[in-house]
Amino acid sequence: MNFLKQYPRKRIELSVIEQHYELFHYQDLYLFIQNAQECGLLKPVQSSGSNGKKPALYKKYHIKTDIENEEELKEELLYQLHPMLRNDYYLHHLNQYRQDREAVLKLSDFFKTQSPTLQAVVSYNERSFQIWQQEKFLTKQGSRLLKNVGLDVADLNVYETAEPLAYYSHSKQTPQNILIIENKDTFYSLRKHLIEGNQTIFDVPIGTLIYGSGKKVVKGFQHFEGSVEPYLLHPSNNFYYFGDLDYEGIGIYESLTTYFKCEPFVIAYAAMLKKAQNISLPVTKEKQNRNITEAFFNYFDDSSKMIEILESERYIPQEILTIEDF
Repeated sequence: MNFLKQYPRKRIELSVIEQHYELFHYQDLYLFIQNAQECGLLKPVQSSGSNGKKPALYKKYHIKTDIENEEELKEELLYQLHPMLRNDYYLHHLNQYRQDREAVLKLSDFFKTQSPTLQAVVSYNERSFQIWQQEKFLTKQGSRLLKNVGLDVADLNVYETAEPLAYYSHSKQTPQNILIIENKDTFYSLRKHLIEGNQTIFDVPIGTLIYGSGKKVVKGFQHFEGSVEPYLLHPSNNFYYFGDLDYEGIGIYESLTTYFKCEPFVIAYAAMLKKAQNISLPVTKEKQNRNITEAFFNYFDDSSKMIEILESERYIPQEILTIEDF
C-alpha cells in the first residue's frame, strides 16, 4: 500500500491502481479495492461513476492517508515560510509538500537572506545555483515549484541564455551585408571563399557570415544584441538568409523574420534551382512542418518551380552548391 500512501494527489483513478499493482485479473483488482476500503485507505468518488463491470467498482477513489508529522508540516507552512511564498497549495497537498519541502525551504531562505541579490538580473542557471545549489533545478523543476508557491520565474529576475552565434566577419565596416547560413558545411565553404580574398558571394558584397545551425538560429537571434560585436548592430546593415530549399528551411526563415528584418538570399536559391535541373532530388525529410506562408516566395519573380519541388515531396539541400559555385 506504500504507493497509495505516498501518492501526491487526494484522488486516484482505478486504472492507475490497476497498472501500478499489475492487477490485470479483474477479481484480483476487486479484492484489492475492497481490502483498501476496509482498511480506510480508499473511499469511492461516487460522482466518477461505475466502471460498468460486475461486481462494480468506481472509476476514481479518494485516498485517506495518515501523514507523518502532519501538524508540524502545517505549522511550518503557516509560520515559517517567507511572506513572498503562498502556502495554500501545500496546505492542501501535504504529501506533495513532504516531497518538495527541502526545495521550498531553500527558496524561502533565499528570500529571507538574499533578497537584495534580486536587484541584479542573472541567468537562469546562475540564479538556480544561488537558491538550490543546483544549476539546472530552475529549468527542470523550478516552474512547477514556483507555481505551487504563487510565484513566477520573472520574480527571480533572470534572463534566458542561448548558444552564442558563431560568425565570421570578413569586414567590420558598416553598414554591411550579413548572410545567415543554415548548415555547417556551407558556412565553412563560404568562409573559406572569403578568406581566400573574395569580397563577394554571387557578386553580392558580404561582410559577415553567421552560422545558423538549423532551428537554433531563431533562439540565437532572440539574444542577438547581447552576443555580437557592436558593428553587427548597425541599423543600416542588411540581413540575408540562405538555407535548404525545403519546408523546414523556409520555416526557419519565417521564424527569423518575427524578430528582425531579413530577406532570402535570392541569388543563391536561383543558383540552387539551376544546378538541380535534371538531377534526381532527395525525398523531403519526415515530420517537417509544412505550415509556411507566401512571405518567402514573394521575394522571387517566379516561385513556381520551388513550389512544384516542395509539393512533389522533394527538396534541394544547400550543399548542392560548393565553393566553386560562389
